[in-house]
Amino acid sequence: MAKRDYYEVLGVSKDASKEEIKRAYRKLAVQNHPDRNPGDKEAEERFKEATEAYEVLGDDQKRQTYDQFGFAGLEGMAGGGTHDYSTVFRDFEDIFGDFGGIFDSFFGGGSRGGRRRSSGTGNRGADLRYNLEVPFRDAVFGTKVEISYRKNAACSVCSGKGTTSGSGKRVCPTCGGSGQVRRSSGFFSIASPCPTCSGEGYIIENPCSACAGSGVQPKNQKIKVTIPPGIEHGKRINIPGQGDAGSNGGSPGDLYVYISVAPHRFFERDRNDLYCVIPISMTQAALGAEIFVPTLDDKKIKVKIPAGTQNGKILRIRSEGVPHLHNAQSRGDLYIKISVSVPTKLSGKAKSLLKEFSELEGENTHPEPVPLSQLR
Repeated sequence: MAKRDYYEVLGVSKDASKEEIKRAYRKLAVQNHPDRNPGDKEAEERFKEATEAYEVLGDDQKRQTYDQFGFAGLEGMAGGGTHDYSTVFRDFEDIFGDFGGIFDSFFGGGSRGGRRRSSGTGNRGADLRYNLEVPFRDAVFGTKVEISYRKNAACSVCSGKGTTSGSGKRVCPTCGGSGQVRRSSGFFSIASPCPTCSGEGYIIENPCSACAGSGVQPKNQKIKVTIPPGIEHGKRINIPGQGDAGSNGGSPGDLYVYISVAPHRFFERDRNDLYCVIPISMTQAALGAEIFVPTLDDKKIKVKIPAGTQNGKILRIRSEGVPHLHNAQSRGDLYIKISVSVPTKLSGKAKSLLKEFSELEGENTHPEPVPLSQLR
């Protein structure tokens, strides 16, 4: 079944403010939460659908990507269509207040007193950047690209725990597990990371020899990235969870793929339209002709050149430009600029015919200047 538009799911307009989106999501979440509708699978699905919509529209970057690329852009970001609903709860106090604890239990999030621990639950992995150059044609029509990069992954020996088999971790005796120590300075009390456990709140008694207790090891990673049709130079694709692994069970970072579009030999792009220059002869321009123009997807389109066509004239070929993001069947236009080629070498007969033509036309030897605006 086709997914519904996220704005439709939340019942808000596309220019809705962040506050309006929060209010709409709160209303739907409260109405459809499984604790309020036990055994109602449809309510549970509506709850998940609303949460997925808020995960995207409540995040400025994801919302911008969705507005520009639709579900195709989010497919590339999500690394296969999975959704990490835990990101919704970063501002739960702002949206739901004490109601957040119920949502934590539903999604399996660890909590203490209804709130996530701020220390001792692991550090989030680092975000990574990957620069990807794609051919002009692939940026226009979209593609899938396999990329290879190096990242920190969970240690294969200790499964990311950082300890040897049979050993464990104990609470740091210096900070008592808080990860912080305080010292007094005059009237002030200053907190700083615990020097014994480096802010982790625990000490590994027997560190894993493979990762030295860090829980991570460098490895080469290969993934496929979806390049949505119509992506522009300088845009980025966010792939959650494909950055460095977190330590002590912390969540992984994200991978940001920055797109660089290689120039094309003949075509240039302006939004959804394509432009190119097509040379024709003087006789084709004067008498008119039918020529075949190549398109970006390797077709040949027959174009009629009107008699008397001037150098620099622009002709439009409809629906041969860049596909629209939300409707691949609809495309922009292809504009061709006519360049009239003047021969540099003429046979004797050609010179004679052109001279005769010049005498018949009575060519002007005192031409008036043409306004520059006519050449633009």
